[in-house]
Amino acid sequence: MSAGQLVTGGAGFIGSAYVRSALAETDDRVTVFDALTYAGHRETLAGVWDHPRFTFIHADICDADAVDAAMAEHDLVVHFAAETHVDRSIHDPHAFARTNVVGTNVLCDAARRRGVERFVHISTDEVYGSIDVGSFSETDRLGPRSPYSAAKAGSDLLALSYHTTFDLPVVVTRCSNNFGPYQLPEKVIPLFTTNLLDGQQVPLYGDGGNVRDWLYVDDHVAAIRLLVERGTPGEIYNIAAHTEITNRELTMRLIELCGRDESAIDHVADRLGHDRRYSVSTAKLEALGWQPTHPFEQRLADTVEWYRANRGWWEPIKARL
Repeated sequence: MSAGQLVTGGAGFIGSAYVRSALAETDDRVTVFDALTYAGHRETLAGVWDHPRFTFIHADICDADAVDAAMAEHDLVVHFAAETHVDRSIHDPHAFARTNVVGTNVLCDAARRRGVERFVHISTDEVYGSIDVGSFSETDRLGPRSPYSAAKAGSDLLALSYHTTFDLPVVVTRCSNNFGPYQLPEKVIPLFTTNLLDGQQVPLYGDGGNVRDWLYVDDHVAAIRLLVERGTPGEIYNIAAHTEITNRELTMRLIELCGRDESAIDHVADRLGHDRRYSVSTAKLEALGWQPTHPFEQRLADTVEWYRANRGWWEPIKARL
């Protein structure tokens, strides 16, 4: 579809997976725009730096001049850049409002003026809030309960307003929890895996009964690439693997994969505003032909093995967190 893709946050976990896929599966030029904060690392883009269709811009999405200059000659924007960690949002809500809301506005405004052909805004199922039974659809009301999810909900609505007001061809995606290689070791699966591999304990919040759906990153990327081609502007698409398990169940599986026992669990006080269960319907996306293709159990084992084999990537990063 596109001759030039501008990928914000492309040095992060999901963004870098998307970049590798776009370079391998399309003939597009791919430009990564990333501030290289704690969540973005040059090492995450290993293997693509010398690619003839790859360009990197080190800049902040809140820098309007840098964004406008980068937007030129790109007809597709895939917007991953965001503050994403709930715990961090509790301690510094301002940073989340700035990056997720103000930064998204800067990007949408530049995209509007530059006349981009497609703007894909990557969001999260956390904007819906917690649900005890059933699953949220794309038309359900939003109920964010942390500064992170509230800032993402705000960015979703802002991006969609640019479609309504300015006819910017925005597609919004809302995904469940991702996992896989190159994920920052402050997120639960890489944090627990690396702690367990180092003989340390893992902090399990509350009773461990909080339920999450786990989506392998390559399945997420496949969904995004499908929506780049076939998503309807102005629409929202949920992305999930339907592999819901409790945090305690996840912890026990990681303990087994790492050769530890239950004594590795450190039971800690529950997080403020901790949502009990996330679940979203993916019928709308599946109608376009998408299905997750990576079995959870196998990909979880593969992910643990990746961290076991790639200490050189995660140890220096973890030491700086």
